Amino acid sequence: MLNILNEIDKHVAKAVSYYWTTRKSQTDKQKRRGVTDAGSRSAVTGGAQMDGFIDLFKKLIKDTGIDSKYIFEKKALELPGFFRPTKEWDLLVVKDNKLIAAIEAKSQVGPSFGNNFNNRTEEAMGSALDLWTAFREGAFNKGIQPFLGYFFMLEDCGASNRPVKVREPHFKVFPEFVDASYMKRYGLFCRKLILERHYTSTAFITSTRISGVNGSYKEPAMDLSLKQFAQILISHVGAHV
Repeated sequence: MLNILNEIDKHVAKAVSYYWTTRKSQTDKQKRRGVTDAGSRSAVTGGAQMDGFIDLFKKLIKDTGIDSKYIFEKKALELPGFFRPTKEWDLLVVKDNKLIAAIEAKSQVGPSFGNNFNNRTEEAMGSALDLWTAFREGAFNKGIQPFLGYFFMLEDCGASNRPVKVREPHFKVFPEFVDASYMKRYGLFCRKLILERHYTSTAFITSTRISGVNGSYKEPAMDLSLKQFAQILISHVGAHV
């Protein structure tokens, strides 16, 4: 556990490189087949890009000493909801009929950030609301709170750094959103998810598609760092070992 935490940058860099390499491979494969998705959807429909991050989270969880049989990825990822029957998460830890942890890992690349930003934020908020309401109604855990984590990686490019105007036909938006780029908006979003207790912890990183292949990435805000996310995760899971 200490080795992974002490060398977290190296492990994150590996996951970032895997993301961009996998994304490029999927896009190239579709081009060879003559299949063209709209915009950057070719990378989305291929899936698997986030597997490097999911694998990192799994290693961190395993290093707490918890048995691998309690960690779920790829399958058996459904949790009951309140507003819908089930929601599929990216990684779960379930032990002794109790949900220990649930993690969602998402990303966004350009060129279109507007609609995708709205979709990503609404999805994350809706998933949290659905889970916590089901938890309140006794769907699982009998009052013992699970760790709920949200990880997000954004492409660092001109479009994500450019100030975005807001429309205010009737009322003023909150000042932090005025001329805020999508990069700033995502940082605000991840921070507010914690402040409003929708998620136990969130992490936010950025990467360019050129240097990202080599594992290069940035953390725009240290309170949203992946190391802090990892520390909170292993502390929570470790209490159940």
